[in-house]
Amino acid sequence: MKNPNLIAGSLLSLALLAGCGKKEDEKAAGPPPATPVTLVAARTTDAVYYDEYPATVVALNSVELRSQVAGFITNIYFKEGEVVAKGKTLYEIDRRKYEAAYQQALAGLRSTQATVQNAKTNLDRYQRLAQQDAIALQVVDNAATAYATTQAQVAAARAQVAAAHTDLDYSLIKAPFSGRIGISQVRLGSQVSPGTTLLNAISGEDPVGVDFVVTQSDLGRFVELQRSAGSNPDSLFQLELSGGVMYPQPGRILAIDRGVDQQTATIQIRVQFPNPQRELKDGMSTVLHVLNRQSGQRVVIPFKAVTEQMGENFVFVAGDSSKAEQRKVQLGPRLRDQVVIIDGIKSGDQVITEGIQRLRDGGAIQAGTPAAAAAPAAKK
Repeated sequence: MKNPNLIAGSLLSLALLAGCGKKEDEKAAGPPPATPVTLVAARTTDAVYYDEYPATVVALNSVELRSQVAGFITNIYFKEGEVVAKGKTLYEIDRRKYEAAYQQALAGLRSTQATVQNAKTNLDRYQRLAQQDAIALQVVDNAATAYATTQAQVAAARAQVAAAHTDLDYSLIKAPFSGRIGISQVRLGSQVSPGTTLLNAISGEDPVGVDFVVTQSDLGRFVELQRSAGSNPDSLFQLELSGGVMYPQPGRILAIDRGVDQQTATIQIRVQFPNPQRELKDGMSTVLHVLNRQSGQRVVIPFKAVTEQMGENFVFVAGDSSKAEQRKVQLGPRLRDQVVIIDGIKSGDQVITEGIQRLRDGGAIQAGTPAAAAAPAAKK
């Protein structure tokens, strides 16, 4: 029977010999070859970028036209879709009975005014007679009461005249402000009811508003923009129309809604844009571009240099002694094939843009185009 200790010692000796042999092989093979990479210097440039919000064009002045008196449409004085001036007559409702009512009210006023004049004459006469004790005081008192009554009747008659005149004016529907009128909802001969029949709608077109919503976490930013409206650049608000066409006029913040929607945790903001060419129409869908407050002189690198690992972003840079150094970076907005670096890279750092798939932190690198750097090795 063999000695167990002797067997264990033999096995240990064999393992040590094998390990030494492996180390000798590694020394003979040398360190792993340098990875060929392409380097691009990080640079500081004027990085201007915008946050985008879906938005809707709204008319700042818009109203539905409805009649305040009943009757039949007897005249229409506009072309559908045209711009009408403030005060222009748009519709006429049969005015005959309103004209008659007005004339009747005027006649009633004149009659009561004559009654007042007669009552005043009688009162003056009775007061002179009373001074001579030629008439009973009761008669004077009755004359004074009659005079006061007729004065009240005049006031009532004047109110009736005003009411009749108002109804007569309401029989002409006029534009409350300058704007574009829509397609008429009634035609000649249509019967309208006060307050219920929709005649048309009119909306102002210059300027217009653009409504969009932001989260309550962004509210402070726009409150500050509203406070500093006079110092905001013209490029702060830009509007993108359908087809990617940029609207040529800049906007300015006009209003922030009174409260946050509790269901969506958002708040509505309105930006005003001039609209001299009437390109923007009420209800149009657009994209509002808001200048990002981080715009300015920023470090940018090629976007292809960035790798993502477990939700974090990393970039390889050329460190000392031709070694690759992996750095965690904070990204800003992407600018086409470039990306803004908020933190982690400074201007002038040599960023690795190609060959990063074979790199590891601290690995040796060889500057140059990877394909060209690998060619000599293939030739051997």
